[in-house]
Amino acid sequence: MCATCGCAGAGVRLVDLREHDHPHEHDHEHQHDHEHQHGTETVLIEQQLLAKNDALAGRNRDWLRTRGVAAVNLMSSPGSGKTTLLERTIRESGLRPVCVIEGDQETSFDADRITAAGAPVLQINTGAGCHLDAEMVGSALLALDPDRGVVLIENVGNLVCPALFDLGEAARVVIMSVTEGADKPRKYPHIFSSASVVVLNKIDLLPYVDFEVERFCRDLALVNPSAELLRLSATRGDGLETWYDWLRTLPDR
Repeated sequence: MCATCGCAGAGVRLVDLREHDHPHEHDHEHQHDHEHQHGTETVLIEQQLLAKNDALAGRNRDWLRTRGVAAVNLMSSPGSGKTTLLERTIRESGLRPVCVIEGDQETSFDADRITAAGAPVLQINTGAGCHLDAEMVGSALLALDPDRGVVLIENVGNLVCPALFDLGEAARVVIMSVTEGADKPRKYPHIFSSASVVVLNKIDLLPYVDFEVERFCRDLALVNPSAELLRLSATRGDGLETWYDWLRTLPDR
């Protein structure tokens, strides 16, 4: 059970791919009784939690709009290159002002890198939590006190729970590295379906990894046909101007 968002059990299916005349249904009487007793309660708690978060996200969005600030929620697996992309964006994009909210379970490693790149940053350590939520971001915004410009929110590395929580952002970006495999849009459809933009990062490594770009594009289109796909290398610099151009189109700036 995720102690923060209560995501365990929602829509879980057991699929037995072994060849049997009578597939194993995993439908034991005790398990059925247990689910009957606790399933409704779990769903109600999740609904209440998400409703509270959505209300706080709406307040964040209104607060940002009155200040002419566009917030971008950056979501990805750990190691996708989010922080490297943020560093180059701060140094090279010409966007001013830019500030950053950093989400990690522990440490200020990434926030230290952002400070060195030259942007105001506030670190949120979530402990056992697997995502940021609207209340955390609201507190960070009050501390940063941005006035116009862009707030880049680096969410906790995770392709599941961050997608459930509106932070009050103007746009959502999923960053995906070619080292992760082309099957991710179909395996994690919720996060990809919620994205305004999908960044395919580390394209400089394509000659060295087994990644089917055509399959990735096809699967992304099935999950989210309206998502804009940007291909880039945050390390080498390929395609970064398209990323900067997209940031410049954000509303509330």
